Amino acid sequence: MKIVFMGTPEYAVGALEALWKAGHDIRAVVTQPDKPKGRGKEVQMSPVKQFAVSHDISVFQPVRIKKPEAVEQLKTYEADVFVVAAFGQILSQEILDMPRFGCINIHASLLPKYRGAAPIQWAIINGEEKTGVTIMQMDAGVDTGDMLFKSEVAIAPEDTYASLQDKLARAGADLIVPALAAVEKGEVKPEHQNASDSSYVGMIDKSMGQIDFARPAAETARLIRGLNPWPSAYTSYKGKKLKIWEVSPCEEQTEGAPGTVKKLDKEAIYINTGEGVLKVTQLQLEGKKRMQVKDFLLGCRMEKGEMLGC
Repeated sequence: MKIVFMGTPEYAVGALEALWKAGHDIRAVVTQPDKPKGRGKEVQMSPVKQFAVSHDISVFQPVRIKKPEAVEQLKTYEADVFVVAAFGQILSQEILDMPRFGCINIHASLLPKYRGAAPIQWAIINGEEKTGVTIMQMDAGVDTGDMLFKSEVAIAPEDTYASLQDKLARAGADLIVPALAAVEKGEVKPEHQNASDSSYVGMIDKSMGQIDFARPAAETARLIRGLNPWPSAYTSYKGKKLKIWEVSPCEEQTEGAPGTVKKLDKEAIYINTGEGVLKVTQLQLEGKKRMQVKDFLLGCRMEKGEMLGC
């Protein structure tokens, strides 16, 4: 098939690679404009653009995909289908109607649950035991189109946003090639979404990462995993920002106010919460590298009874 692929982050690369390896005619990759990143604010290409450039695929980076000049550019590719995976811009009805087989989205949730911008993070934060990928025929709504194919993915107790994103990217890559084959042959039975079962999740904001130790340990652990690696969860220690990277909830009884260091050993720091104890095994003090607790304690004399978050 003649395909225009629209995507931006690492999540989308696997699907693009799968389509390329399957021998499809990738007419162009549409991705977000290059942006400055990191401390040095060096302008960087998106992961999808990096793949396209390394495989000599034409790249189109409109600031606004709905602008008339961008729409006209899309028409020149004469694609059979647009495949979309975390592109980052809303498509107009004119664009949705442009290809012969319309626009097909690789959405990182089991629709109709977790429509919206950050389904992977919220599935972890909300304590879901499974999620998945839905291949969806796009319409004018936000993730409201007919469902074509699904693939379930279990969420492990230790999964972070990064690790779950990798699992879902692989699931999407495995599903999109046979899905397109079925679409081309007319062998798909679209399934309407039940609006009463739907839920929308909003964007992830950096302020969400501030840890409230008054919350239960299990809930706090899910928040930390869901925000790892971005935007990250944090507290403070002796006036400095302290990022918390790896944790697990314990059923131990709390002994002291939430945020108090209950005890320490060579491998972990145990923090009282509003319900249960949070076992911290990896963290990062402001100005320092991310490290395991045993290395952190070599250079920082944290003691039992000290308070975090103040």
